[in-house]
Amino acid sequence: MNSTALLSHGYFWAFATVFLGGFLTSLTPCVYPLIPITVSLFGGRGKDVKRSRAMALAALYVAGIGTMYTCLGVSSALAGRAFGTFMASPLIMVPIAGLFLVMAASMFGAFELNLPSSVQTKLSAMGGKGFGGAFTMGLVGGIIAAPCTGPVLASVLAFVATTRSVALGGTLLFTYAAGMGVLFFAIAAFAIALPKSGAWMDTVKSVFGIVMVIAALYFLRNVVRPLREYGSASQLWLITNLAIAAVGIALGGVHLSFHASAAQRVRKALGVMAIVAGTFGSIGWIMTPKIAEAAGTKLEWVHGDKVGVAQALAEHKPALLDFYADWCLPCKELELKTFSNSGVASELQRFKLVKVDCTTDDDDAVIASKKRFGAETLPTLVLLGPDGKIRQKIDHFVEPEELLGALKQIH
Repeated sequence: MNSTALLSHGYFWAFATVFLGGFLTSLTPCVYPLIPITVSLFGGRGKDVKRSRAMALAALYVAGIGTMYTCLGVSSALAGRAFGTFMASPLIMVPIAGLFLVMAASMFGAFELNLPSSVQTKLSAMGGKGFGGAFTMGLVGGIIAAPCTGPVLASVLAFVATTRSVALGGTLLFTYAAGMGVLFFAIAAFAIALPKSGAWMDTVKSVFGIVMVIAALYFLRNVVRPLREYGSASQLWLITNLAIAAVGIALGGVHLSFHASAAQRVRKALGVMAIVAGTFGSIGWIMTPKIAEAAGTKLEWVHGDKVGVAQALAEHKPALLDFYADWCLPCKELELKTFSNSGVASELQRFKLVKVDCTTDDDDAVIASKKRFGAETLPTLVLLGPDGKIRQKIDHFVEPEELLGALKQIH
């Protein structure tokens, strides 16, 4: 089974991370409109409903969410690279980013995005249909929460696509759904009273509005090169962007309202822009490989295996071929964690470093290269000796220590 970035610290942390992501998703405003419906569904408003029955209904509700997300995970694993290619397609990413911007506008109060009263009535009525109704409501609830689940869900699905493991994909997505279900189990067990809306909810909506704008920019990183290259590994870059975000908070990007006076609306807008710019700049810092300055190393990559291998043979040097894609999360983790390690970077100085971009499916040269070197999954690292012959192939995310050991064996 392929080891990947999410699994780099073991299965426990991988599943714990996904579970936590699901739980945090359940606290977002997209899920809030579902709470009155689920309270009715579980019998929270009735005095004759036993807690055991409410918990059983909650279990079926969560099972419905789990079934939908598990199917997504299995489908993503079966689709494999085809799913990841969608993540690099402007035809897919631009509309998704547009959806997040629309949702952000809703969070900032431009318009209210609620379920039609007729739909709410029908969904509430499903509570009278027993366990089947609870399961069906879970399926629907997972779809309704999609606008807020997008960033986490898309990342997990893209990861699953690189593993091509149906079992791992299904169980990870079910774990994600279980994390979302914690809130609903709590509602069923304790019949939690809904807090009243107020200024605190406007603040929460502002926070998630900002998150959605940043999510839109993050998705556009895959298809807009300036956004993908926006960032620096310097500490000054990070400190500057954190300061910009802090200024945005101080201006009122979170606590002020767009429904207040004109002066406050201007402050709010400037604050939001500063928070978004500062946070996205900080993400750029996180996504930029960092090699220890003391090592004095800089990795120079040649793009294209034919040119790179030819240069390696001419210079009598071993070569490392990195088959990667813009949508491949473990590939990015290799850049951030493994190649940027000072020991690995130092050892790589005696290698000809070659990048093979596998982002698109319609490049005959890339298809031929993958076939020639047996790069069936991403990421794949191929180590060649000075004679151009394959010495070792690594088709998974690799920790710095493991790669360093492999590099030292190539002479």
